[in-house]
Amino acid sequence: MSFLISDALAEGAAAGGAAAQEPGMAGLIFPVAILLVFYFLFIRPQQRRQKDHKKMVDALNKGTDVVTAGGVLGRVVDIDDSFVKLEIADNVQIQVQKHAIASLMPKGTYKSLNK
Repeated sequence: MSFLISDALAEGAAAGGAAAQEPGMAGLIFPVAILLVFYFLFIRPQQRRQKDHKKMVDALNKGTDVVTAGGVLGRVVDIDDSFVKLEIADNVQIQVQKHAIASLMPKGTYKSLNK
C-alpha cells in the first residue's frame, strides 16, 4: 500500500511545482474587491442604522409617541439613563429599555388610538 501513497505524493509535487507561480498584484485584486463589496453592502449600512437608532433614542423626550420592538404603542412618561416609562393605556405604565424603542410615531397617534 505504501507504493501508492508515495506515487501520489510525487505526482502532487510535480503538478504543484509547475503550476504554482507568483500571482503578483493581479492575484490580490479579486480578494480586495470581495472585501470592498462586503463592506459597502453589509457593514456600512448596519453601522448607519445603528447610528440613526442611537440618535433617535437620544432625542426622546416626555410626551413622544413611540413603538417598542415588541410592537407596543405608548407615550413616553419618564426617561432614565437606560429605561423609559411608557403609558400604554389610562393609568397603565410599563418600563422598557431605551434600546427597545423601535420607532417614533407622529404626534397624536397614541391619543387617536386610545379614545
